Amino acid sequence: MSAAPENSFHVSDLDLAADQAVAACGGDARETVKALLVANDFLEQQLDELRAKVSTGYARGRLPPSRERKDEADG
Repeated sequence: MSAAPENSFHVSDLDLAADQAVAACGGDARETVKALLVANDFLEQQLDELRAKVSTGYARGRLPPSRERKDEADG
């Protein structure tokens, strides 16, 4: 079973996006990973807010429950 999403990028698109992300962070891979983690956290927060705004009836139960966040799991 493949872990890749159905609408995945082509390999060349991923390579280009990775190169652009690293270049945007001055060539520092560690800073790139940190920036991507911050961006991912922001998007997860937005997703949680949107899930809270959509009624269960409208979604007909199709929305998965929000994932437990790591910082919430530790506390």
